[in-house]
Amino acid sequence: MTSQGSRVRVRIAPSPTGMFHVGSARTALFNWAFAQQRGGDFVLRIEDTDASRNRPEWTEGIIAALDWLGIRRGEYEGPFFQSANEERHAEAARRLLDGGLAYYCSCTREQVLARTGDPHRGYDGFCRDRGLAAAPGRALRFRVPDEGVTIVDDVVRGKVSFENATIGDFPIARGDGSVLFLLANVVDDIQMRISHVIRGEEHLPNAPKQQLMWTALGHLPPAWAHVPVIVNDKRQKLSKRRDKVALEDYRAEGYLAEAMRNYLMLLGWAPPGDREILPWPAMIAEFRLDQVISSPAFFDVRKLRAINGVYIRELPAAEFIARSQPWLAPPAAPWRPDAFRPEAFAQVAHLAQTRIGVMSEVTALVDFLFLDEPATDPQAWSRAAAMPGAREVLDAVARELATAEWEPAAIRAVVERAGDRLGLKLSQAQAPVRVAVTGRSAGLPLFESIWVLGRERTVERLRAALAAL
Repeated sequence: MTSQGSRVRVRIAPSPTGMFHVGSARTALFNWAFAQQRGGDFVLRIEDTDASRNRPEWTEGIIAALDWLGIRRGEYEGPFFQSANEERHAEAARRLLDGGLAYYCSCTREQVLARTGDPHRGYDGFCRDRGLAAAPGRALRFRVPDEGVTIVDDVVRGKVSFENATIGDFPIARGDGSVLFLLANVVDDIQMRISHVIRGEEHLPNAPKQQLMWTALGHLPPAWAHVPVIVNDKRQKLSKRRDKVALEDYRAEGYLAEAMRNYLMLLGWAPPGDREILPWPAMIAEFRLDQVISSPAFFDVRKLRAINGVYIRELPAAEFIARSQPWLAPPAAPWRPDAFRPEAFAQVAHLAQTRIGVMSEVTALVDFLFLDEPATDPQAWSRAAAMPGAREVLDAVARELATAEWEPAAIRAVVERAGDRLGLKLSQAQAPVRVAVTGRSAGLPLFESIWVLGRERTVERLRAALAAL
């Protein structure tokens, strides 16, 4: 029996059939952290044998998603492609057949059901001893021992026992000779000397089958670790048909890579001391695979957003400005490219930085600075226009700002005086002014916003609001 050696070697093996799932991202990070911690190797293998569903752009998407998370090409082995290993897969199938550990079967599902009468029961072993040869329509099945149990020693779940009688003889190759996922996966892991298979809980039922094949092919099986399923707020497994699961969607919305990486590491594991926000080197140092829990992990978007907000606020000012750029130009931004003024954004960037949970929200906070006219919220305008004294406040502020000293404190004083004359609190007096100038009832601090917008444009918008009244 051949051992894989003492060096830690882990892998992820996604299929290039869609965007990168946050569950796959979490599993990738667990593997990456474990390998980094142990001085081991991380392997990316693309399981591309389903030619009807594979697309090259999905492979590039996987690589780009890993790179965004900090698992950068050149720092890991691969990508390798499962399709390039088809000869080894076929050779392994022949070895199992020649060794009496596999046999050909001609049974259809309908025939098995007719014999057993139970749609939930596995294959009944009808062709086990018929000695059938290869032929179109005949699958190759692995011969599972009749008695006993197969024990999967799982780092996360402990020793999990599977009665061999319930596993049943399972197919490993199709009638055309092409090998199925279960065997191809084992052959690839053996060839790549994988020492630890860290993957999602949904693969646990495959583990006893694959462990039997590892042994049958003359190798000691790897260490298994099946990490918990990720669920939504209804405790349902995340589904791409129902939930937002693509890592790329979160990136496009403006989640920072370091925040997403931090949050994903918390889905099934937690550092000691009730801490949740850790720099990546600390995550690597403190991560313990044997401390990963087995119960489902809740993907809490509100918690992710809160963590992302912390990371945004911790960015140096210059870096925040740099990272805001994708949302300050078309198509994300609604203004003309030549209308954007970098110096104006720099003046309010520190104010926006403390008020957003995702980077994409910066656009709506600052659009009033770069649009010819503010993008007015109709409901906000209706409420402001209906406020007692709205017309008088707008008129007084417009007239006084035309000649007032132009700095935030002086602008505030103008609005305060207009409100005082009508017996209004500052919050009441500034409400119609804010909507007239920015188009919204909430946003950046008003007086700093007016100061950056400039006297001419501010007075123009106040007078336009008066005319609308």
